[in-house]
Amino acid sequence: MNITKFFRAALVIGALFAGLTQSAQADIYTHTGDTTGGPTYNRPLEGLSDLSAIGTDVAYRTFNFNLSAMGEYTFLLTSDYDGFMFIYQDSFDAADPLTNALGGSDDLFGGTTSGFYGDLDAGNYVLVFTGYANNDAGKFSVTIGGPGVITAVPEPATYMMLALGLAAVGYAQRRKMQR
Repeated sequence: MNITKFFRAALVIGALFAGLTQSAQADIYTHTGDTTGGPTYNRPLEGLSDLSAIGTDVAYRTFNFNLSAMGEYTFLLTSDYDGFMFIYQDSFDAADPLTNALGGSDDLFGGTTSGFYGDLDAGNYVLVFTGYANNDAGKFSVTIGGPGVITAVPEPATYMMLALGLAAVGYAQRRKMQR
């Protein structure tokens, strides 16, 4: 194991747990998913300098979330495949994966753990979970820790389903009242 990556991993894990003891308002959020069968894209390189020549058609999943307070946040991804993680501010576009990208992480411990930490402002973010190579996909879990409340943001399709459900209930109630 590369000693630099070991210390980087120790810093990520240490920051995750240290941040939780420093503030009574600290939050931990865990999100799980599976990239198998997900949409595909040409992922960026870890340093965001260009797009990958290896991960040209990798499956991915996204997680939209909101941070209530600025401060140092930590992200630790474990996966049953060679996982890769990227963070975006406000939005993610698979057709233009370098826009809004803040950082990427590959391989803290072997190929199944990635992570990073850093200062973030309060606001909306998107995590993208993907693989190193085109055939890397599977189950993953990410743990996010930091000083503010971490809240999942539903995707627009979820709001549409809610609106349609409420409209159907309203229509049924109206028909019932007319009888």
